[in-house]
Amino acid sequence: MRSLLPALLLALAPGVCDALTLAEAQALALTHNPDLAHARLELQALQGAELQAGARPNPELGVLLEDTRAATRTSTVQLSQAIELGGKRTARQAAAAQAREQAAVMLLAKQAEVRAAVAAAFFELLGAEAQARLATSSVELAGSATNAADKRLQAGKVPPLELAKARVAEAQARAELAQAQSEALQARARLAALWAQGPQAVTALEGGTGALPAPPTEAQLAAWTADAPALRLAQLDITRRQALTEGERAKRVPDLTFTVGAKRDAELGRTQAVIGFSLPLPVSDRNQGGLLEALRREDQAREALTAATLKLQADVAAATERLRASREQARLLADDALPVAQTAFDTALKGYELGKFAFLDVLDAQRSLFQLRRQQLQASADAHRAAAELDRLLGRNTQDQKD
Repeated sequence: MRSLLPALLLALAPGVCDALTLAEAQALALTHNPDLAHARLELQALQGAELQAGARPNPELGVLLEDTRAATRTSTVQLSQAIELGGKRTARQAAAAQAREQAAVMLLAKQAEVRAAVAAAFFELLGAEAQARLATSSVELAGSATNAADKRLQAGKVPPLELAKARVAEAQARAELAQAQSEALQARARLAALWAQGPQAVTALEGGTGALPAPPTEAQLAAWTADAPALRLAQLDITRRQALTEGERAKRVPDLTFTVGAKRDAELGRTQAVIGFSLPLPVSDRNQGGLLEALRREDQAREALTAATLKLQADVAAATERLRASREQARLLADDALPVAQTAFDTALKGYELGKFAFLDVLDAQRSLFQLRRQQLQASADAHRAAAELDRLLGRNTQDQKD
């Protein structure tokens, strides 16, 4: 039994592997994530829309024949060019530019979201692997305890009930190991899926859950919140709506069409110049409805900015508090509870070997130690998840800040 103690203590400490790092996993996801590819293509599409928004109307070529007889036919060839008035092209370009800028910010937001998702999945897998190591150690210890109880039963030192308890504890430990291994496999699959791969793409991770991310300061939160992707998108939407409003207002000014050409009279044998223009008369349609809709959409965008600001502030405050509480819980467990539980387990284990304690005392001490370690791992994982949520909300890599 004594020989199991060093292995157990090693299993209770976070492991470090020379394998995939968090930065490498994030780089893979930023390169191969399908959602990011979709966002990049959307940006490229809107760049094309912006290019098209600056195009001027094409000229029109017209041919008119009067009379089908060649001797008396009159032929007219004319070229017409529409001239946009009222700033339509400028407003159209401004709206397209804002839409393209929105897509660029959306791409940055999606990148922050992917980084945060990778960080959350990365530390989830680290925690799951640590849980699996704990469960493996629990199975080994329970198996050795069962063997020891069986030997003591054969020697007549303990009743049969103690062996039954040991076997029940071993079966429970094996069930917990199977559950921990399944959760680790699922976590591995979730991580690899972020760069469109299967679980086999992640063999081992380099890192541990022990180094907890530090919460940002109030000054940092204030600065980063003001520049968060959600607020930038809402502000750009207001600007785009203003440009669309100007475009609807410009539609109230009719466009002028110039026409130049030549008219050939076959019967008279002469060619005449043709010059003219046309201008729609805004009598029935002055685009009143279009302008009203654009103005209300602009007001709607302002209200959306207010709502986005309030939601972002609430979400950032909640994520920051979760990070603070999880860090505090993880530290209290690691600094206060776990050392006491470890001492109790060591004492119970040595006492059982000397015949001073019952096997139930060892089981209780082991269960308490493992439960506290699981809680400490869960608190560490919760802290990393909260930091990842802050990354997503603020569009920044706040997990660079660690104690």
